[in-house]
Amino acid sequence: MPYPNYFTHLECSANGGTYAKDQPWNLSEAGKPLLARYDFEKARGEIDRDEIWAREGGCWKWRELLPVAKDEHVTTLGEVDTPLIDCPDTMTHYGGTGRLITKDEGRLPTGSFKARGLALAVSMARSYGVTKMAMPTNGNAGAALSAYGTRAGIESWCFAPDDTPEVNIREIALHGGKVFRVNGFIHQCGALVGAGKDKMGWFDVSTLKEPYRIEGKKTMGVELAAQLGWRLPDAIFYPTGGGTGLIGMWKAFDEMERLGWIGSVRPKMFAIQAEGCAPIVKAYDEGKEHADEWIEAETAAMGIRVPKAIGDFLILRAVRESGGAALSVSEDQIETARAVCGREDGLLLCPEGAATLAAYGRALDEGLIERDAEAVLFNCGSGLKYAMPDFSKTLDRHAEIDWGSL
Repeated sequence: MPYPNYFTHLECSANGGTYAKDQPWNLSEAGKPLLARYDFEKARGEIDRDEIWAREGGCWKWRELLPVAKDEHVTTLGEVDTPLIDCPDTMTHYGGTGRLITKDEGRLPTGSFKARGLALAVSMARSYGVTKMAMPTNGNAGAALSAYGTRAGIESWCFAPDDTPEVNIREIALHGGKVFRVNGFIHQCGALVGAGKDKMGWFDVSTLKEPYRIEGKKTMGVELAAQLGWRLPDAIFYPTGGGTGLIGMWKAFDEMERLGWIGSVRPKMFAIQAEGCAPIVKAYDEGKEHADEWIEAETAAMGIRVPKAIGDFLILRAVRESGGAALSVSEDQIETARAVCGREDGLLLCPEGAATLAAYGRALDEGLIERDAEAVLFNCGSGLKYAMPDFSKTLDRHAEIDWGSL
């Protein structure tokens, strides 16, 4: 029996203009992101949250909340519900007394939360008959696009800054994607995607320049609510580059309330950036609606090295409406947090996830959340895909060993 589909149209995030769902779109006529809209009044009387939650299929279990109408367009690589991992000793280290939870998105196909968004974007492109897709990437998004694109029989073209982690570059190629190293930042790679669009005939799947990656990312918010017994935590710390996941979760919370699945209480949303690339933080501190381009961005947390985000106003809106904040942390704080969480609770964070942990400590110290708050950190990718500090020592098996000195 097919899943009911409640997807009705697309809406401009800036002026509310409507767009038909029967063709592929990039930005609205106003040059702003388009958002998928649904008939949730009808859905509310026809679907049950607990029945859906009992299904298998990871993010695809929420088909009634997603735009993909036909089963044959669903593109899957075995997505799972990512676990919530309590980190009590890490919490104590930073001075918390409540509950610190990490949602570990590194368990998804291609090792990052980019799988959610690209699974949806590729599936919708497949439904429209798209044969080529292109994007700028700092690594993980390109890996997800190439994997799901290959699965769907769609060519993928990825343009990455030339200092993108080598593992990501090779992963993209091994999944069948065409990957190019570019002497620039991700937004400059994005300009190349746009420049080649007409000549190459590809569909631009850059962050928030098409409507459906956000629909995949919003499943993080639905899944989190279900895992917590249909409630939300006091605070969410989210590593923010393009901000698709933060915007998506905020959208999901509204949709779940309209369905009667949760109430009106919302977590404080914290958008986390590195000090070396913090355009959203700067705009938040200055009370602006849009963020200026960050010149000469620099951070080892490549996933949040985004000098200019097209969805800046949506990120800032969610942060302010929630009573949260945009915070930046230093490279030293990021590396310290990685070491602390690994040492204290046995959980290996990626640099972007470690940035959220460092920001959690800062939020406690500055009174932005209560010491006994329940906070959720998003570890957006597998820590195994990044360079790690070397704390090993050498041992000469031929020499006499002083075991006590070990």
